[in-house]
Amino acid sequence: MDNNLLKLPVIPLRGVNIFPHMVLHFDVGREKSVAAVEEAMSKDQKIFLVAQKDAKIEEPSAEEIYNIGTICYIKQFVKLPGDQLRVLVEGEQRGKLNEFIEGEAMFYGEIKVLEDIPCEDENVCEAYKKSIDKAFDEYLELSGESLNEIFTELEEEDGLGRYCDIIGAFLMLKTDTKQELIEIVDVKERLEKLLVIIKNEIEVLKIEKSIGTKIKSKISRVQKEFYLREQLRVIQEELGDDDEENNEMKQYEEKIHKSKLPKDVKEKALYEFNRLKSTGPGSQESAVIKTYLDWILDLPWNKLTKDNLDLKNARTILDKEHYGLEDVKERIIEYLAVRKISKTLKGPILCLVGPPGVGKTSIAKSVANCLGRKFVRMSLGGVKDEAEIRGHRKTYVGAIPGRIIYGMKQAGYKNPLFLLDEIDKMGADFKGSLADSLLEVLDSEQNSTFRDHYLELDFDLSKVMFITTANSLEGVSRPLLDRMEIIEVSGYTTEEKFHIAKEHLLPKLLKEHNITADKFIFQDNAISTLVENYTRETGVRTLERKMASVIRKAITDLVENEKELITINGNTVKKYLGPIIYTYDDLDKEDKVGVVTGLAWTGYGGDTLPVEVTVMDGDGKLQLTGQLGDVMKESAKAGYSYVRANAEKYGINKDFHKKKDIHIHIPEGAIPKDGPSAGVTMITAMISALSGKKVNHKVAMTGEITLTGRVLPIGGLKEKSLAAYRMGIKTVIIPKDNKKDLEKVPKLVKSKIKFIVADKVEDVLQNALIGEIEDGN
Repeated sequence: MDNNLLKLPVIPLRGVNIFPHMVLHFDVGREKSVAAVEEAMSKDQKIFLVAQKDAKIEEPSAEEIYNIGTICYIKQFVKLPGDQLRVLVEGEQRGKLNEFIEGEAMFYGEIKVLEDIPCEDENVCEAYKKSIDKAFDEYLELSGESLNEIFTELEEEDGLGRYCDIIGAFLMLKTDTKQELIEIVDVKERLEKLLVIIKNEIEVLKIEKSIGTKIKSKISRVQKEFYLREQLRVIQEELGDDDEENNEMKQYEEKIHKSKLPKDVKEKALYEFNRLKSTGPGSQESAVIKTYLDWILDLPWNKLTKDNLDLKNARTILDKEHYGLEDVKERIIEYLAVRKISKTLKGPILCLVGPPGVGKTSIAKSVANCLGRKFVRMSLGGVKDEAEIRGHRKTYVGAIPGRIIYGMKQAGYKNPLFLLDEIDKMGADFKGSLADSLLEVLDSEQNSTFRDHYLELDFDLSKVMFITTANSLEGVSRPLLDRMEIIEVSGYTTEEKFHIAKEHLLPKLLKEHNITADKFIFQDNAISTLVENYTRETGVRTLERKMASVIRKAITDLVENEKELITINGNTVKKYLGPIIYTYDDLDKEDKVGVVTGLAWTGYGGDTLPVEVTVMDGDGKLQLTGQLGDVMKESAKAGYSYVRANAEKYGINKDFHKKKDIHIHIPEGAIPKDGPSAGVTMITAMISALSGKKVNHKVAMTGEITLTGRVLPIGGLKEKSLAAYRMGIKTVIIPKDNKKDLEKVPKLVKSKIKFIVADKVEDVLQNALIGEIEDGN
C-alpha cells in the first residue's frame, strides 16, 4: 500500500468540523461510531473524522458525507450512561476519502494524506496575512470578544497553513463554510478564502450594530422591556413589512366599529384591540388576541333568519320526506302554529327517542327545511370533556371555544336548528360531567346568557331550536330530561317499511347510482321480499343497504350482459341475495312444554324473548342461565316462590322443591338481558314444565309479577307489539294497567294481533296454557 494511504475507522460528524491541530471533544452515540472509536483505541488510536452533508441523516452513505476530512488522534475517551462515549481528539492532517467502506459493525475508509501546498510567492502570502490580521482585529472589536489565548497561538505559529486553520476553527461559521476551508490544500487560496469570509462576517456585524443603534435611540426608560420587540420592528421597517401590519390593524378597527355588536361585546372587543396595538406583531400574545377578535367578529350576535311559518308548506315537506311519524309531525306543526301567533316564543327543546334507523336525524333536517333555518349537527357519542361544550379558558395554550359556539359560527345566524345527536351516549371523566354542562344550554330560562369559557361573554341561545336524539333514556340524567320534551319515535310496521322503501329509499338510491326508470323497474313484490325475508329491524338502515346491494348487482348484470332494461321482482332479489334469512312466521310450529315467548324492550327497539324451563330430579336447586341481569334474576326467584306457594292450585306436587331441580334458560346467552317485564313469562314456563301442560306457541306475553300473583305494568308496549307483529304472533298478553297504551299501537298491528289484558297470573295461564288449569283448593 502507498505510504500516503491509510485504512482507518471513519466517524461521520453531524454539524461539526475539525481542523488539523485543533483539539475537540464530542459525544458519540451511534453504534457504528462507538465501534469505530473502540477499533481505533485497540490499534494506533487514529481515526478519520469527516462532516455529513445533512446532519439529520442517521446512517449516511458515501454520497452523503464530504470526501475531505481530518485524520485525528484520540487522546482520551470516557463512557457515558446509555452506551455513549465522550471522545477528546486532536486533528493531525487533512485526508481525502478515496474509498468509503460500509461494514456491518462500523465505517472504514481508505484515506489519502493531503499535504499543504506552500506559497510560491512569499511576499503575496505575507500581504494576505497582514490583511487577515487587520480584519480579524476589526472582527473581534465588533463582536466584543477579546481572547488572549488565540492571539498567543497566532503569535507562536510560523506556518501560514496552520495560521488559517486556527482562525477558521475560532470563527462562528456554518458547517459548509468551514468545510470549504478544510478542503483547500493550497495555502495561498486558503488565505484568500479566509480573508473573504472574515470580511463578510464584518459586514454582518456592522448591520447588526446599526440596527442596535437605531433601536437604542428610540427606546426610553419605560420601553426597555420592549427592546426585542422594537428590534424586530426596525427590521420590519428595513424590509418594508410595516405597512402590512398597519393595514391589518385598520381592518380590525373598521370591523369592530361597523359590526352591530352588543354594547358589552363591543367594549370587550375594543379593550382587546387596544391591547393588540400595544403588543409586538410577532409576539405570541398578539396571535392569541387576533384569534380571540376573529371569533368575536365572526359570531352572529344579531343576525337572524326569517322563519317560514306556512303550515301547509310544512305539512307538505314533512309528508314528502317522512312516512308515518304522525306524533312528531304534529308537534312540529303545533310549534309553527303557536310561533305564528306569538312572536316571542322561545325555541323548544325536543328529544326524539327511538331505536336506530327510524329517521331521528333526518327528521331534524326536515324541520330545519320547513322553518327555513340553518341546520347544525353535533354528535355527543363518546364525548367526555366538558370543554367540548363550554370551551377552554384562554389561559390554556391552544384554547378554543366549545362546540356550541363553533356551531353558531358555522350556522352564521343566531337562530339555527341545532341537533345534539346521541345524547344518551355522553361520557363523564375527572374533568366534569358533559350532561351537567348541557343543563344551561338546554334550559330556555337560562340559555339567553350562555357563557363560553373562551369568550367570557354572554351569548343568547334562546332563539335556537334545539333537538336532541337518543336510543334510550336510561343513560340520560334526570335534570337534563326535565329540560326536554320527550317525543317517542317507534319502529315501523312491515307496511310502513314497504312505503318508505318505495317512496323514499328507492328514488334516493336510484339517484345515487345514476339509474333512470327507463332502464330499471323495481316491482312491489321485490320490495315486499326485501322487507319480509331479508330484514327484521325496527328502522330501515339494513333495508336500505339490502336494497342498495340489489341495485348494484342489477347494474353489474346490466353492464356485463349488455341489457337495456332490468326488471327486479321477488325471485330476482332471492337470486341476488341468496337464500331468505327470515320468514314472516319464525315461531315454533307446535306447542311445547316449558317454552314461552316473552317480549322485551331494548335501546334498538322491541324484540322477542324466548324462555325455556326444564325440570330434573334433584334437591330443589334453581339454576338461571343466559346472561340475566339482577332485575330478571329477582323476577325468576319471585316467580319460583309464587309457584311453590301455589303448587297445588295448578296441579303440581307441593313437594317438588325437595325432589326437582328447575333450570331456566334464555337463549342467545352472549347477549346481556335485563328489565322488569319477564316475570309472567318465567312463571308461565315454570308452571308449564312442572304441570306438563303445553304452551300455545302463537301467544306472547309481557309483564312483571308480585309474590301474590298480581301482574304489574311495563314500558315500551308499542315497540314490543311491533316485535310480536314481525314474528307473526297472533295473541299478546299484556298487564291490565297497560290497556291505555294500546292507543299508541299502530292500527295495522292491532288488526293482526289480539291483545288480552291480565290482572293476575291466573289470567295469563288461562290464555297461554293448553288445557284446563286444575284448582287444587
